[in-house]
Amino acid sequence: MRVLVALSKFQYGNPSWGIGTEYAAFVPAFQQLGHEVFHFDPWQCDRFASFADVNWALLTEVYEKRPDVMFCSQVYYEYWVETLDLIRIRYGVTTLNWNSDDSWKYAQASKFLAPHYTAVTTTDESAYWRYHEDGISNVLLTQWSARDEYMRRPKSADACKYDVTFVGVAHGPRKRWIESLAGYGIRVVCFGRGWDAGSVDDKDIPEIINDSIMSIGFTNSRGRNQIKTRTFEVPGAGGFLLTQRAEGLVRYYRIGGEIVTFEGVRDLVTSIRYYLSHPQERNAIAEAGYRRTCSEYVYSKIASQALSFALSFASGNVVDRQDGATVIERAIQRHRMSRWLGLLRSVLVTLCSVLFGKTRGARAACRLIFEFSWRFQGACTFTASGLLGRMFYRES
Repeated sequence: MRVLVALSKFQYGNPSWGIGTEYAAFVPAFQQLGHEVFHFDPWQCDRFASFADVNWALLTEVYEKRPDVMFCSQVYYEYWVETLDLIRIRYGVTTLNWNSDDSWKYAQASKFLAPHYTAVTTTDESAYWRYHEDGISNVLLTQWSARDEYMRRPKSADACKYDVTFVGVAHGPRKRWIESLAGYGIRVVCFGRGWDAGSVDDKDIPEIINDSIMSIGFTNSRGRNQIKTRTFEVPGAGGFLLTQRAEGLVRYYRIGGEIVTFEGVRDLVTSIRYYLSHPQERNAIAEAGYRRTCSEYVYSKIASQALSFALSFASGNVVDRQDGATVIERAIQRHRMSRWLGLLRSVLVTLCSVLFGKTRGARAACRLIFEFSWRFQGACTFTASGLLGRMFYRES
């Protein structure tokens, strides 16, 4: 099949933050499955001046490449529902959206976008039932996994270079955890944006994990903890995972047999000290976690399941393969920023810059409009006429 992967190559569209999780996971997975893969990046700000440009370019890409499937991981409102409907209904392309962060994004975005895709996925079990409660049945409950190229056989504890490591961005709560461990005399070597060691190349991450007696995993998110991709990458790379608890984790691994979880700082300290002094138990758990990941949680398998699910919802009928120019041209007319919207934007950015500083002012104003829009305008937020997309582009 011909698969168009229409998502950012980089984390949050920022090249300085490294390759994005979905791009790094699914492009190789689709290729390994034997599909012909094309890529479209909606967050190339040097190429696009507005969301109108993004949607026109996506439609052109679909028209020229004629994909069988379009795989997305839509962040918020980069693709208009008019564009998605046109690609799905008129062009007959099976569209699949990989939803992440549904523990908090479901109410803000996912439930509005799902009806405009052939199928969607979620990694959050609670959100899965919310989809069905809202009459949305084209949703697959799936999960993050380990990249096939990440897989490494575990090393024994005595062959590892590091005692305890963490790989990930230095968010505030994570810094507090690491500082607390230092107070107990436990040094954690941290890699990633915001830590002293700095970011590491993507190819070095599995080597760091494989060379660690144990790797800490944090599951903090907005509202409540949620399973992260590192939950699968650590055991897949042959590491011993010591992770914060999260809802649904017991569905995927045996706690205490394939991975180990912790609740608070003292619980974490106790576990670190225990497994550092019991290397044979650590080795057995690392081996069991690796075997489970190999058999069930690699992206080539997850990608195959998701594609099969989406294709089961596809009608297979192509109504009209015209270029759709008229539909998009009308949408672009609705997308234009009026004088009063431009004035509102200027006022909001000025006020937010006073409150939050010049650097954060525009993004704060953008967030304010988004919070208003999804609450009071609902699905209209994700149309060409949505306030947010018309008022803000580069701040998104």
